[in-house]
Amino acid sequence: MTREIGWEQIQRDASSVVTVGTFDGVHRGHQAILSFLCERAKALQGTPTVLTFDPHPRAVVRNADVPLLTTIEERARALEHLGIARMVVLPFTQELAQYDPEAYVREVLWETIGLQAIAVGYDHRFGRNRGGDVSLLRAMGADLGFTVEEIPPQAEDDEVISSTRIRKQITEEGAVADAAQLLGRRYTLSGTVERGDQRGRTIGFPTANIRLNDARSCVPRHGVYATRVHGSALHEPHVGMCNIGVRPTFDGTTPTIEVHMLDFEGNLYDETLCVEFVQRLRGEVRFDSVDALKAQLSEDRTHCIRVMEAASTPSTTESGCL
Repeated sequence: MTREIGWEQIQRDASSVVTVGTFDGVHRGHQAILSFLCERAKALQGTPTVLTFDPHPRAVVRNADVPLLTTIEERARALEHLGIARMVVLPFTQELAQYDPEAYVREVLWETIGLQAIAVGYDHRFGRNRGGDVSLLRAMGADLGFTVEEIPPQAEDDEVISSTRIRKQITEEGAVADAAQLLGRRYTLSGTVERGDQRGRTIGFPTANIRLNDARSCVPRHGVYATRVHGSALHEPHVGMCNIGVRPTFDGTTPTIEVHMLDFEGNLYDETLCVEFVQRLRGEVRFDSVDALKAQLSEDRTHCIRVMEAASTPSTTESGCL
């Protein structure tokens, strides 16, 4: 898959069959659109192309904090696995947000990126004040010479699958298993192992402290999670317990992400790990003593093993660690 990141890297391809969106998470709703895109591109002998944005448009237009379900790199890997041949990443700025809808279609989609067809979701809006819609695309397509396909919403339990819904499940509820159902794979966080205070070693539960690759990543609600940990230094995935929170038993104040691997011993400093979240075991608790904490961690370990024995071993795509 070609990756054209930034205006200067774009190479116009008039054969492109394009879809446009942030595609954060590349969830099951997105996957339906991408599957349709690939089918249309094959029929038209065109290039299946995704136009996406970084940062998230809402972070710019509304000055909002939008935790990301996928980094650009993770998004690219997921798109490539689904058959996308070309990914264009535009930096989303106030200037781009203020484009007149007609100018956006003509100057960005048609003249810069190139397209023979475009497939968009049922609610796709674009341009200044979100003034452009599918009707405008069809009118301009008839004039410029491209076709337009509208994709219906994808629903689960009568609710539309959306990145916003998945973020809420992860950050507010810690419902990583439910989020996995909508993502089509388990949610993951990737980061570099850095040196911590090494307190875990003193109580028999050494942990790898994770510094996220992208600080904007969506972090699950504070608590303890059953996880599977991937990394080139591990050679194979390892079962782990991941603690997210401030470690209140030790009067901590700064949130950390720590993972204890049940069947691993060794130095992982400066290595990159991918933590795959399987199920939330419990919330964050302040214990009256270190001994009480150790006793709970032993129970957590037993619970974690039970959960992981019951969980299926997913394929690489299902795990999210592409």
